[in-house]
Amino acid sequence: MHLDPTADLETHEVMNQPESPGDRDLWRDDPALRAIMQAGGAQTEALAGYGALLGRAEMRQAARDANRHSPELDLFDSGGRRLDELRFHPAYHRFMRDSIGAGYHSVAWEGGQAGHLTHAAMVYLASQVEPGHCCPLTMTYASVPVVSAAEDLPGDWRGALLSRRYDPSVLPLAGKTGATLGMAMTEKQGGSDVRANTTRAEPDGTAWRLTGHKWFCSAPMSDGFLTLAQTGRGLTCFLVPRWLDKDRNAIRILRLKDKLGNRSNGSAEIEYHRALAWRIGGEGDGIRTILQMVHHTRLDTAMAPVGLMRAALREAHHWTAHRRVFQRRLIDQPLMRAVLADLVLDWHGSLALGLHVSASFDGTGEDDRAFARIGVALAKYMANKLCPMVVAEAMEVLGGMGYVEDTPLPLLYREAPLNGIWEGSGNVICLDALRTLARDPLAAEMLAVRLDAAAGLDPAYDAALTAHRSRWGSAVPEAEARWFVERSALLLTAAVLLTQGDADLAGAFVQTRLGLDRGRTPGTISAPLAGRILSRGFPVLDG
Repeated sequence: MHLDPTADLETHEVMNQPESPGDRDLWRDDPALRAIMQAGGAQTEALAGYGALLGRAEMRQAARDANRHSPELDLFDSGGRRLDELRFHPAYHRFMRDSIGAGYHSVAWEGGQAGHLTHAAMVYLASQVEPGHCCPLTMTYASVPVVSAAEDLPGDWRGALLSRRYDPSVLPLAGKTGATLGMAMTEKQGGSDVRANTTRAEPDGTAWRLTGHKWFCSAPMSDGFLTLAQTGRGLTCFLVPRWLDKDRNAIRILRLKDKLGNRSNGSAEIEYHRALAWRIGGEGDGIRTILQMVHHTRLDTAMAPVGLMRAALREAHHWTAHRRVFQRRLIDQPLMRAVLADLVLDWHGSLALGLHVSASFDGTGEDDRAFARIGVALAKYMANKLCPMVVAEAMEVLGGMGYVEDTPLPLLYREAPLNGIWEGSGNVICLDALRTLARDPLAAEMLAVRLDAAAGLDPAYDAALTAHRSRWGSAVPEAEARWFVERSALLLTAAVLLTQGDADLAGAFVQTRLGLDRGRTPGTISAPLAGRILSRGFPVLDG
C-alpha cells in the first residue's frame, strides 16, 4: 500500500503541480522507436523488456542515487598496502547488472538478427535514465572485434566480455563470470593526437611491460584496458589486464577526475609502472588496430545524445500536459506548441538518422561498411550539436523547476556536452569526415546513393541537394568542414525521413531545416506544422 503525499498544507494547498509520472514504459511510449525497430527487424522483445524495466520509477530514483553518490577512490588499505580500487553506490551496480543482463554490450555479437541496431536502441534507452553506466558497457561492446582478432591472448577474453553476468569482483579473468574492458589512450601532451604519446612498451618474454602516464582512463574499475604505447617500431595497441593471477597489475590510480557530468561513472588519471600487457595487432599498427574500437564507440556517442533529448522532451511534455497557465494547459498554447514541435523535429530526425546508420553496422557487404564509416561521423556530429540546445530548451519549459535537482533536467544538462567531446570533438569528427570522403571513394558513393534515394519525393529537398553539390562538388576547404558536415547530415536525415514514408514529418523537416522558413531559435516554426509534429513524438497529448 502506498499513501499519497499530503497536498493540504498548513499555509496553502498544493495545486497546479504535475503529479509524479510513476512507472513509465520507455518502449511503449515511443512510437517512433518502435516503428523503426520493427521495420529493421530488430529484437523487439528484448527491447520491450529493457524499456519497461528502465522506465520504472524506482530506476529513476536509482539513477539519482548513483549520481549523487559518486564513486570513491580507495588507494590503500588500513595497513598502507595499495588497493587502487573504486567503490560504487549499490544503485550503480544495479544498472550495470540489469544492462549487462539485457545484453547492452553483447547483443550485437551474439549472432541474432539486427544485433547492432538492437544495441543502438539499448544505448538510446539506457541514456534516458542513467547515462553514466553506459560508458564501460559501450567500451566493452566496442572492444569485442579488437579482442576477437587478437592472437595468443591468455584466457578467454572474448567469452568473458560477451557474458551477460555482471561480476565486479577483484579477481583475475579466470576467476570471473564476466568482464568489462575500458580504454586508456589520452596523454597530457597530445590529447586527440595520440601519435604524440610517450608511454613506452618493452618486451618481456611473450608479454610486454608498459611504463607511462595516461591523462584520461575511462572506467578504471574495468578488468582490462586497451591502450597505446610506443615500441621500437612505433605506436602499438596493447591489452593491459587489471588483475593478474597472483597479484595486482602495476596500474596506479593517481586521482579521479572531477567531471561536470557522467558522475556515476569513474574516470581517472593513471600511471603504468612496468605493467604487464599483451600486444594486439602488429607493432606500429596501434592506430589502425584501435580504430576498430573507435568506430563502434562513435556509434554509441551518436545514439546517446538522442536518448538525452528524448528524456528531456518527455519531462517537458509531461509538465506542459499537466500544468495550467492563464486558464489553459501549457500544451494547448500556440507558442509552447511551436517550441515543443521544433524540439521534436530535432530529436526525431536524430533518432531516424542514428538508427539508419546503426543498421548499416549489421551489413555484411562492403557497401554497408563503407556507408557506416561516413554515416557514423555525420550522425555523431549532428546529434551532439543539437543535444545541449534541446535539453536547455526543455529545462526552460519547466522554468525554475527545470533548474532544480528534483527533476532529471540538471542531470541531462550536465551530460549533454559529453558525447560531443568523447571519441572526437566536433572539429576532429568533421576533419575525419572530409578525409573519409577524399580517401574512400566507396564511402562517398554510398553517401550519394542514400541522398539520391530521396530525389523526387520533395521539390525543396531536391533543390537543397542540388545547391549542396554545386557548392562542394569537387573539394571542401578545411575551414568549411563544419558547414559541409552539418548540411550533409541534415540532407541525409531528410532523405531517411522522406524514404520512411511519413510525408508530414519529412516535409516539415525539409521545410524548416533545409529551407529558409525558420528562425535561428526553437519555436520559430510555423503554427500549422506544430500539431502534426507533436503527434509523432507524443501521440497522447493529455498524459
